Amino acid sequence: MAECVRLNSSTSSHTMDKSITLPPDEIFRNLENAKRFAIDIGGSLTKLAYYSTVQHKVAKVRSFDHSAKEAAGDRLYEISVQEEVTARLHFIKFENAYIETCLDFIKDHLVNTDTKVIKATGGGAHKFKELIERKLGLKVDKEDEMTCLIKGCNFVLRNIPREAFVYAKHADSEFRFQTTQPDIFPYLLVNIGSGVSIVKVESEDKFERIGGSSIGGGTFWGLGALLTKTKRFDELLQLASKGQHTSVDMLVKDIYGGSYGSLGLTGDLIASSFGKSATADKEFSKEDMAKSLLHMISNDIGQLACLYAKLHNLSRVYFGGFFIRGHPVTMHTITYSINFFTKARPPKNKRTPSMSMTATLNYRINTTKKNPTNVHNPNQYSWGENYAGSSGLMSVSPDMNPMQRARSGTFDMLEMDRLERQLVNLPLLQDPSSYIPDTMDLTEDALAREYWLYCFEEALDGVVKRAVASQPDMPQAVERAEKFRQKYRHKLQTLRHQPFAYGSLTVRSLLDTREHCLNEFNFPDPYSKIKQKENDIALKYYQKAMKSLEELTWEERQFALVRGVLAGNVFDWGAKAVSDVLESDPEFGFEEAKRQLEERPWLVDSYDQWLERLKGPPHKCALFFVDNSGVDIILGVIPFVRELLSRGTEVVLASNSGPALNDVTNGELQILTERIAAMDPVIQAGLREDRLTLVQSGSSSPCLDLSRLDKVLAMVVRERQTDLVIIEGMGRAIHTNYYAMLSCESLKMAVIKNSWLADRLGGKLFSVVFKYEVPAGKPSQNSAALTPS
Repeated sequence: MAECVRLNSSTSSHTMDKSITLPPDEIFRNLENAKRFAIDIGGSLTKLAYYSTVQHKVAKVRSFDHSAKEAAGDRLYEISVQEEVTARLHFIKFENAYIETCLDFIKDHLVNTDTKVIKATGGGAHKFKELIERKLGLKVDKEDEMTCLIKGCNFVLRNIPREAFVYAKHADSEFRFQTTQPDIFPYLLVNIGSGVSIVKVESEDKFERIGGSSIGGGTFWGLGALLTKTKRFDELLQLASKGQHTSVDMLVKDIYGGSYGSLGLTGDLIASSFGKSATADKEFSKEDMAKSLLHMISNDIGQLACLYAKLHNLSRVYFGGFFIRGHPVTMHTITYSINFFTKARPPKNKRTPSMSMTATLNYRINTTKKNPTNVHNPNQYSWGENYAGSSGLMSVSPDMNPMQRARSGTFDMLEMDRLERQLVNLPLLQDPSSYIPDTMDLTEDALAREYWLYCFEEALDGVVKRAVASQPDMPQAVERAEKFRQKYRHKLQTLRHQPFAYGSLTVRSLLDTREHCLNEFNFPDPYSKIKQKENDIALKYYQKAMKSLEELTWEERQFALVRGVLAGNVFDWGAKAVSDVLESDPEFGFEEAKRQLEERPWLVDSYDQWLERLKGPPHKCALFFVDNSGVDIILGVIPFVRELLSRGTEVVLASNSGPALNDVTNGELQILTERIAAMDPVIQAGLREDRLTLVQSGSSSPCLDLSRLDKVLAMVVRERQTDLVIIEGMGRAIHTNYYAMLSCESLKMAVIKNSWLADRLGGKLFSVVFKYEVPAGKPSQNSAALTPS
């Protein structure tokens, strides 16, 4: 964590307390490489966005020349760490009170900007125009606010999975996060800033402001200040969190003595906001008045949104803006209002959309309104959130972590990295709109959440050790590894208090956050040397393994091939039970791994159905998502692939684009496959005849999200008419995609290498999952069609 720097600025008429503490490395990051700026200044908040180029280290592999006679100690490939430059978007939100201090800080650290213009919008853009131009030396160029808002909203909904959520106060998980959808239109956007704007969005460029209200966040702040003498917005929300609105509001039962059944009004319904204050002869607490005011404004906005949605026949409603800011009472009141008025009797001959589950709240839309990269169309690329630099969704509920509560009212940060490849859905998903990658939602399962957070924290020392060992010749590796430890531990502590900070908390998000933090401190591939060593060793046994398989009968060989994939999958440095064994026993090998596997029947066992399917006609094309380097890919997967090729099935091997744990990358797999082809005529023919294809998955994660795959891979899947998908490994087939429904046959294979997870699934350590699925309605293949030899 960077040392905090205290910044002070002289007072002026349009700022309040500007003596604030800024940790520069955590807020205005990479300013020295900032290229373009945009700013949105509203009535209460400033949202700054800038585009920067980030230089970071990447691990590359390059094959040695093996044309000459090889020495016994020759390695298959060499590893090098190179510098690479990528694009990053930074979004920072803070109160207008701090604008002058922030501009001073930016000016002092701004080095390489290639523009003399800052794009600006919002009502405050005119007010602060002179200050911005004087401080930064940049010309302010105003943009249309509504256009910026819609483009920013579309950008976020497309590029950040689990950014939008439904809030359900009394559910096991208050936040029900929504997955990204291939088609986000049409929708209604209710943007609540100082006032309220209601926008109907029909396409990327077609939208219309259809209504609004002057009663919004500014009303709550202004009236709240008059009623309570409290000047800070967050303090008002804190008061509201502790108040009882029934002390101030007049309810239906206060008028009728109970419910009004004939009109469908319950007794607890608010009949008149602040109704009791006119007749009661007593003082009302600040907390109760703030709560009543919050209910009044939130209910009004919810009803207004519901009416406009009904009028325009829209079923998706998104709420954004500073007024919401993750505050539970605000979100609950708006959700309640939407649900209440949706149930109201609709007018005749008018179809009423169901909004009970689609009144979706989005916290950070207002942070990402400005796209500072207008020169480059952002829709040409895919983007991903950088968890290492984002602050996440923070609650202001009084029972939350005081450290996070204090920070939430000061600065919020979001970082997004431009990805090398455009990501799309796997074309074989049965229903992309309902696909959820993750098997277990840790935001809902408190017991699982506590276990996995403990598990990742316990593994931290080992990850640090591995990171340092991967860079023995770099003197600063120890210092960088320690910074990684501090940052990732801080992320885990945040998630322990606020599990919804980055969307649905899952094992996948914990793994991805760790990878992001490792990359942040220039550890691009901590397991590179382990992978290199294991690949070299496994290759020496390949021909012997093939000879053993060829001596078996057809049916014996099919079972041996499956056991080979499963045994190979045991070699997973991401599983503590396995890494402990591999650390203590370097001689632990393929045959030992086979002996660790449970005997049939397995925990999930569809092997008999798979065998019967193999007696039928061959598949046209199999897409195989591979897992680990070394024994897994060389002695497990490749022999299995070889058998498919021999049957007449084309095979597409999809491997990670970037490193994650000891997973094989596309660059490594290219080299391995070429070397195996030199020893194996079946693999050689497959490559030569284009029946064996190696494609990047677009992922750099130990898990797999089938809704974010390389566009080239999706194209190959379509062109090859793929009719079988094979997913291997605990991360890809258990933590994710266990329940994924595909429109073709699928095979999910994994060994459970975690005792807690095995127990949760009803098994034991090294239990086997072999799950063969045929989509409903697909005719089964007749085994009489082909007799194997």
